[in-house]
Amino acid sequence: MRYQSYAYGQNHWERDPDLRHVLAHYWPGYIAHEDELRRFGALAGKEVYEVAYHVDHDARPVLVMHDLDGNRVDRVRLSPVQEALLRELAPMNRPPYEGGSWHHHYALGYLVADPGIYCILTITNQTAYIIHKYAPEFGEWKDKLLRGEFWGATWMTEVQGGSDLGANTLKATPAAEAVTRDGSVGAGSSRAHTGPADAGPAGSVPGAPPRVWRLDGEKYFCSGAGLTDVAVVTARPEGAPAGPKGLALFLVPRMNRAGELNYHVRRLKDKSATRAVPSGEVDFRGSEAFLVGEAAQGIYYTLEVLTVSRLANAIAGMGIARKAHLEVLERVRRRRSFGRALIEHPLIRRDLTDMAVRIAGGLVLGFHAADRFEKAWDERPPYTARYHYARFLSHLAKNRTADHAAEVTRLAMELFGGLGFLEEYAVARWHREALITPIWEGPSNIQALDLLEAMDKKRAHEAFLAEFIPMLEKAGTPEARAAREVIEGTLARLGELAASRPAEAQWYAKDAAARLADAAQVGLLYKLAETAGDRYAHLAALYARRFLAGEEYPGWALEKPEVWSA
Repeated sequence: MRYQSYAYGQNHWERDPDLRHVLAHYWPGYIAHEDELRRFGALAGKEVYEVAYHVDHDARPVLVMHDLDGNRVDRVRLSPVQEALLRELAPMNRPPYEGGSWHHHYALGYLVADPGIYCILTITNQTAYIIHKYAPEFGEWKDKLLRGEFWGATWMTEVQGGSDLGANTLKATPAAEAVTRDGSVGAGSSRAHTGPADAGPAGSVPGAPPRVWRLDGEKYFCSGAGLTDVAVVTARPEGAPAGPKGLALFLVPRMNRAGELNYHVRRLKDKSATRAVPSGEVDFRGSEAFLVGEAAQGIYYTLEVLTVSRLANAIAGMGIARKAHLEVLERVRRRRSFGRALIEHPLIRRDLTDMAVRIAGGLVLGFHAADRFEKAWDERPPYTARYHYARFLSHLAKNRTADHAAEVTRLAMELFGGLGFLEEYAVARWHREALITPIWEGPSNIQALDLLEAMDKKRAHEAFLAEFIPMLEKAGTPEARAAREVIEGTLARLGELAASRPAEAQWYAKDAAARLADAAQVGLLYKLAETAGDRYAHLAALYARRFLAGEEYPGWALEKPEVWSA
């Protein structure tokens, strides 16, 4: 890897100019975990690079469909180095469930960043999340997921609907038997094995035992297919209404209680990137499943797990951008053109400024959204305004950071010139990897529609106004005043259209989501400057000029290396 990447072998915790300041702002307790963060920074700069490159170019997951006796097993074979790395990274999922915080998890995710590797960890985290909050009777499964002995998945997408979850047709039918407290199956069935290894419920809790359901149908885009030991799956119970509110959420183990394969993996997808995570198509034919919580609450549980992954998408997107940025910083110092180092050219400094502004703004927005989620994630439906605001922010963060990641990595390739288009240089892969971030967990159109729904039905924008208007007033600069005007004007216009011309509200919603996120980043950078120094006030002003006023970066930035060379 040392011949493909300038950033290889560097400690990404120590090289990052922004992460420590952002964590100090939102999670002062990071100091107690700095040794772990430093270790993950070293791991991210060496082993993660080695494994991710190796898998992407030479060792994609392979679907093994049959065992030596011809029986279907539908299990993926991973490179041994990928298996070892995943086990080493697995503890990053533990903090939220063991007395820690989401800041901790997402900080480690930012350092790892590689979306294929981090996807496996994120979908495992989402599975643990659902068990932790809504299916504690499967606690042994959760423990194995957090130890890296099991892998989880979230399967929602179907070919006829894509992001339209309400179009799901996977059918759920209650079976005749229930699982008893001792692990046996009711209705005259023989004794079943208990515990995750055989996919029966693990342990007992007060209340009714989980009932067995049967699933019939398919899922078309399943990350973790062939790898997962237990998946979280959306399905429509027999007789449930059409649309998203008719969906229930189920835990579906790979093996049923009789020790048989519980579903079939039809094939793996051939993707342009994120190759470390196997993604495929899954067929369910009478597959055993266990209902999570109340069937009628399924869509709300689903949106919760989507919030977890949307925040991961936002923060890891900035981690990808940072990795491309590290490559560029080294390149422009080494490479010479027209008689001087690239970094001495004004246009190179302009492009470095664009990278620094986008990364700092996106990172603080991502962690601000994660911080609000941290304060509300223990809530259950019906939620309070605090939870709806956290979800509102997750749409802003996921949507805009994806734009930043794609643009920063594209610009990184350009700054390498023709070499940046070669796979033997790291920036080419980082751009391929970044292009999934606008798509995963709902593309920008879905984020815009969900934002409208959070405004119209939950009034979540009121908390946004209450937080950001005073923040921008306190900053007191012309750029801060411009950001305030953008927030007030955008929300007023969107609210008026939603009330009178809803189709037009949708037409403008994507642009509105980006402008609200941009104004929020200006405010957050000014707020960060109060504790982290003038660099962030400069970045706030630059962000406002470029993305709110639509102007070029002002000339004064040319002579401020603390902005573009950090």
